[in-house]
Order: sequence, then C-alpha cells, then structure tokens
Amino acid sequence: MMGGYLDDKFIQGSAAQTPYSFYHWQYIDIFVYFSHHTVTIPPVSWTNAAHRHGVCMLGTFITEWKKGEQLCEAFLAGDARSHQAVADQLVLMAQFFRFDGWLINIENSLSLAAVGNLPHFLRYLTARLHQQVPRGLVLWYDSVVSSGQLRWQDELNQQNRVFFDSCDGFFTNYNWREEHLERMLGQAGERLADVYVGVDVFARGSVVGGRFDTDKSLELIRKHGFSAALFAPGWVYECLEKADFFQNQDKFWSLLERYLPTHSICSLPFVTSFCLGMGTRRVCYGQEEAVGPWYHPNAQEIQPLFGEHRLEGDGRGWVKTHCCLADAWNGGSSLLIRGVIPPKVGNVAVSVQESQLSACGCAGTLQAFSSCRSEVVLTEQPAPLPVPGERLFSLQVPVPPKIFLSLVYKLEGPSAVGVALELTTGDAGSCHVGGIMMLNAETSSRHSPRPLRVPPTKLARWVGRCGQQLSGGWVQRCYEVSLRGCLLQDLFVSFSRPPGSQEEENFTCRLGEIQVVDANSLLAPLPQVQAVTISHVRWQAAASEGEGRPAGLRLSCTLHWSYLLPHVRCFRVHCCRGTGGGSPGRGLSEPEKPTFLGLAFINRYRIVDLAVAPAGPGRDGRVEFLVEPVPKEGFLVPRAEWGRAAMLYSMPRT
Repeated sequence: MMGGYLDDKFIQGSAAQTPYSFYHWQYIDIFVYFSHHTVTIPPVSWTNAAHRHGVCMLGTFITEWKKGEQLCEAFLAGDARSHQAVADQLVLMAQFFRFDGWLINIENSLSLAAVGNLPHFLRYLTARLHQQVPRGLVLWYDSVVSSGQLRWQDELNQQNRVFFDSCDGFFTNYNWREEHLERMLGQAGERLADVYVGVDVFARGSVVGGRFDTDKSLELIRKHGFSAALFAPGWVYECLEKADFFQNQDKFWSLLERYLPTHSICSLPFVTSFCLGMGTRRVCYGQEEAVGPWYHPNAQEIQPLFGEHRLEGDGRGWVKTHCCLADAWNGGSSLLIRGVIPPKVGNVAVSVQESQLSACGCAGTLQAFSSCRSEVVLTEQPAPLPVPGERLFSLQVPVPPKIFLSLVYKLEGPSAVGVALELTTGDAGSCHVGGIMMLNAETSSRHSPRPLRVPPTKLARWVGRCGQQLSGGWVQRCYEVSLRGCLLQDLFVSFSRPPGSQEEENFTCRLGEIQVVDANSLLAPLPQVQAVTISHVRWQAAASEGEGRPAGLRLSCTLHWSYLLPHVRCFRVHCCRGTGGGSPGRGLSEPEKPTFLGLAFINRYRIVDLAVAPAGPGRDGRVEFLVEPVPKEGFLVPRAEWGRAAMLYSMPRT
C-alpha cells in the first residue's frame, strides 16, 4: 500500500496521527505484505499482529521490467546452485524474521533456459520452506507462462499449470469472468482451495466487482469453490476520506462477511482489550498515561468482528458493535456496543464467538452480576430465541477443568440495563472429526456462571479489581467455571432490561477487556525480569534552555533483559531521571515517579535521545530504567518485582 514501509516500519511505534490499521483478521487466513521492492520482508509488527490472530504472513519476491529480466537470467538460467542459493536465502529470511513464506511474482519475460529452471526453483523453495518454517507457504502469481512470455492468463490453465504443480497455491490475475472459473474446475482437480482468484479492490481494468462491489466477485468465486485473493483492500484508506476510515473499513468487510468463513481461536489464555495498536491517548488499566497520537501495530490485541444485527420480526431490537478511540481500558481503544431491547423481550446478547444477537421472551430471566462474593454454580437457563448474526470471535477451545473469566465494561448515559457474561459449551468428545473439532448443536448447553467468591491467595492480583467500581466508570466482573470434557463454543455479553421495565430500552456499553484464563496458569509462579543490562550508549549535549542555565544531555542506549516470552503480553519500559546525593558516602536521593517510555515485545528496547539532567560539580547523575512485565493474564505486577538497571554518570573534568 502506497509503496509499503510507511509508519509500520518503526518497530517501536510512532506518533502517526491517521495511520492505516487492518483489524479484520478473523476473516482472512493469509496476509501478503506487498511492495515493488525485489525482496519485501514484512515489518515485524505486521507479522506479530497476524500470528496473534492465527493468520499466516507472507513476504513478496518480485522481479519486473528489464532489470527483472537481468536478475532472473542471473539466478535462473545457470545451473541448480544459483537458484538453490536464492531459495536458501529466502528461507533464511523467513526463519529469521519469523514470517511464513513468500508470494513469488515474476512479471517479466524469461529466456527458455530461465523458464525451464523456474519450476525447479519453486519446488526447491517450497520443499525447503516446509522443512524449516512451520506452516510454510509459497504462492505463485499468474504472470509468465511456460514459454517464458509475460502473458497474464486470468486463470489456471495448461500454459501455467507447471508453476501451480510446483508450489502451494496459485494467485490468478484480476480480469477474469465466470467462464474462466468454470474452466479452472477441471484444471484444479482436488486443489480448488489452492487456487486464489484475484480481486483488485481498486477495480482497475475489466474486472468483476471491486471497491464496495467486491462482494460480487466473492459471490462468483465461492459459487465455484475457489479461494479468493483480495488485492489492495487499503483502497478504503488511500482513496476515501481519512476521517471516515473506520466506517468505510467496516462497511467494506461487512459486505463480504457471508463469503468469508472465520477461523477459530483454539488456546488459552484468551485475553483482549480490543486495542487497535493506535489511539489519541494511551491508557493503562483505566489510568490515563499519555495524551497524543500513537501508532504501534505490535500493540494490537485480538480483534473481533464488527457489524450490526437486528432481531427477526419487526427489527426493533438491534445491536451494533464497532471500535472506538474515544475511550479505553487498556491501550488506545475499546469495543463500543450500542443496542435496543424492544418491549416484551427480556434481553439481547452479543456472542463472543457466534456474535448472535439473541432475544429471550421472558423479562428478568438473566440478571446483572453486581457482586463477586457468591459461589460459582453453573445453572441451566432457558435458551434465547436464536437469531442469525455475525460473530465477534470464533472459539474452539477445549476447556480445562477450571477456568476464570473476566469482563471489564462500563455503561454510558442513564441506562440501567444489566450486563452479564454467559457461556456456551459443546461436548468435545463427540465432536472429533478427522482432527477437526466440530460443534454439535444438540450437545450444546448455555450457562450463567455466578461470580467468584473469595479467591485463593495466589489469585489475589488477578482478582484484585473484581466486583469494584474502577476509575473512569469501569466495572470488572470475574467468574469461575468448572467443566470437564467440554469445548468452549462461545461467550455472550448479555444485556437485560431493568427489573419492572416494560418499555423499549436503549443502551450504550463499552467493553474494555474480556479474559478466559486456565486456572492453572494463575497458580504458577510469575517469572522475574532478570539481568537488565545497558549497552550501545551514546551521549549528546542538548541545546541550553536559557541564559545561565546549563545545557542538558541526550542519552541513547539499548536495554536487554532475560524473560520467558511465552508468559508475557508485552513489557512496559520506564525510567527515573535525577541526580545523586552530594558525596559518594551519603548515597543516592530517591528517584522520582517513573516516566513511561514505551512498549517492548521482545527482550530488548532502544532508547533514543532521552533528555537527562547534567550532573553537577562533584555529583553523580543517575538514571534508572525499569522493565515492567505485563502477564498474558492481564494483571499489574508490583513495581518491586520489575527488572531494573541504573546508570551513574558524571561530567568530564576540564
């Protein structure tokens, strides 16, 4: 998009005000980071966001024009050692940067010698990638044909079939018609899903659909059983008003949702604060930390599906979900849910898996959980009337013997509707088909968990805020559930009318966080941040702030530390700046309150041009860096348990 490597290239984020954000991950299986550089390595922030949502990330290897011909001749026209060396380097790049494979795009003519070796190159690359990269994938773009000519076919046929047979998938050009799809049925055989029919969202050339008519393309593609490759969905950002980006992005994907099966989250913990990895301010568990635009795709948490659904019948009951940057519990955004409970309907519910909007005809069947002091009991509830709707999250998680659930939310305005969590489970033992867990509607049952009573001591940090009114109007509810042999199918956020009310109820609710946590993970000891070191130190004099005032200093350095990454969401890096006491024997003065510097997602953080005070005559300056781990289970770690490293410095003697 727009040449690639924009604000997303900054591994520690930036202050971009209107960046592009992709958050409809639940709809897709593969993301290709595309640009016209010969070798396009996806920025690590994109790879992390994709993997967090269970999506494969591919880079691009492209050759074009005369320069591309010369490059291909150099590595394809010779003996096998040349093209194998190139393939080996592509595999090493994928390994090192932890992405999943390559889109191969040869958009220039080839000599007979070069095109003859091209299938060997693809087969070798695919085999090596499968050996070295889990879920490794190589896709071929419809460009050159077996004669070496650059002739886009807009279909899989005998002229390009040899390339399809040499890799994992085939990405067609965009100017196809339905007759192309019909012809491909015979060519693809049992590999229909490996043919990705290309759709140019910009609608350039003679194409079916595109732009807000892209659903017309998907309808035909799905009719014939093929996969789809959506090229340049950033059209909604590049060509439409930036101020309306989120509305246009949601509109684009909502038009396609019926053709896009979603994939499932299959492991615990499942924790999300709905942060998009951007915002107009930064919030940490309800406390405002900084004001101003920020963009850090690494910080994007698991995203739901967004949309609107109405109850069957007169359509007076409805629920709409969308992301919102106006407020957040943790990060820069939250999930806003607006809806209406019509008369004679007890509640409406948004499912965290099936996101069905459901209605119960008996008012008062469900209650808001206003206390966290009662024992957990799973009770059968009359099932609401099922209403088709889009999903928020797809979950297929085998439930451990005991799980804990948490919901952080707040109601806006005068609404008194009740808010509660409900869960649906299926019998995991009866749903195993060929290694794929399938849910059986007949074995599903819906439960209303009651809130958690007094927790074990080791859970104190996790439940520290449960049942309390928190800053900013947020409320956190926590639940304990004991089940065996079940598959977690969906979580509902249920909205019920106040007792005694028979009128239409409007509500606006903001979800700040949802957690589903294996109880055993909260009983295990928390690892410590260890061995914090400071390296690659650089000092620079800063400009004087005024006459008679000493010039400040700018410090750049790299922090390293040791920590088991699977246990952590991220690290929050802070500093305390100050000067030491008078003489060495009198010790150091207390540092001030820590200043938040940024987020790290590995055991390393680069600090650039940090302003520090100059050391006075006969005194040491002191700066301390603190590394706060943020556990996957989402609780605060006391400052005494953060990793730390201090640096003492003095001014050079003259």
